[in-house]
Amino acid sequence: MKDSQKPQPILLIHGGAWAMPDDAIAAHERGIAAALAAGWSALSRGGTAIDAVEAAVTIMEDDDTFDAGRGSFLTRDGRVQLDALLMNGADLRTGGVACVEHLRNPIQAARLVLEKSPHVYFVGTGAERFATQHGMRLVDNTELIVPRERDRLMAFQLAEAAGAPDTTFSGHSSDSIASTEAPRNSVISAEAQRSGETPVFALDSATEQRALATEIESALPDELRIDDPTLHSHDTVGAVALDQYGNLAAGTSTGGTLSKAPGRVGDSSLIGCGCYADNLSAAVSLTGWGEPIMKLVLGKWAVDRVAAGATPQAAASAAIDYLFTRLGGHGGIILLGPDGQIGIAHNTPRMAWGIATANGTQLGITRNP
Repeated sequence: MKDSQKPQPILLIHGGAWAMPDDAIAAHERGIAAALAAGWSALSRGGTAIDAVEAAVTIMEDDDTFDAGRGSFLTRDGRVQLDALLMNGADLRTGGVACVEHLRNPIQAARLVLEKSPHVYFVGTGAERFATQHGMRLVDNTELIVPRERDRLMAFQLAEAAGAPDTTFSGHSSDSIASTEAPRNSVISAEAQRSGETPVFALDSATEQRALATEIESALPDELRIDDPTLHSHDTVGAVALDQYGNLAAGTSTGGTLSKAPGRVGDSSLIGCGCYADNLSAAVSLTGWGEPIMKLVLGKWAVDRVAAGATPQAAASAAIDYLFTRLGGHGGIILLGPDGQIGIAHNTPRMAWGIATANGTQLGITRNP
């Protein structure tokens, strides 16, 4: 193949979809720019899509701005537990790790699984043992914790004790959908009916729930007060890439959700849920409410639509619409086709994203065509 016929490399990354406060925008943009630089450096040197995804995600795991690696949200008992997945679109080889507490860069462990194990997925101490057998260093869990997250966990748990609803995984059940239409940039909290014990919150009850959360938070000490902690709990990172050899790859890494139960695994490290790559369809990475995303196997849902002829942008938008209309879920998605077409969509107020090509880079905090 002549050089002029080679696919043009491209790297697309996200740094989480959530209600990002204004004072966090600059840090996210810096983190996205650094990740783009690392991933693009790998591609421009002739590296593979896997190289680029691993490099970009590693940078974000090392940046405590994001919910991945150091600086991740804490579990209910105050520890960091990390999940990551890496997938090669050329041959569908995949590596995943979950519930690891002593690895600074779980995406690197995921690559080791992909390349050096006949298995696909390791969890907990088994994942850590496998990683150390292949040269990775274990770290003390305290090295992954930052003071900001201790404060955030304390504020969340104080609010929870005061009766605030945990809206982290809220959605609507099939019998409580008041409407299938909702603006993509809305933030809606709704709960399914629980055996008649609590009322069903229709979509227009978001204002009431926000008022309740505000009232409870106003009772917290100033140093612990944060706006609705659950709105800040979806800062998972991910990347998709196309290399000069025509191969796709995808990776996702997360610390999970704020005050999650120890041992909980979300969508990010599950094949077809938070991550997927296939040269015959597309590469995808998602962020957001993991439980609804898992139920819909949303990553595979999206790439299947590209395989059926949809553009990545159309498939991305449809996936986020489906996430909301079916389960009331919120999140974001990036999609990359084998022809280099991209798709970006989210129904959260903001999502950090970045694109690198031979023509330069683009990055931003909100993008919904």
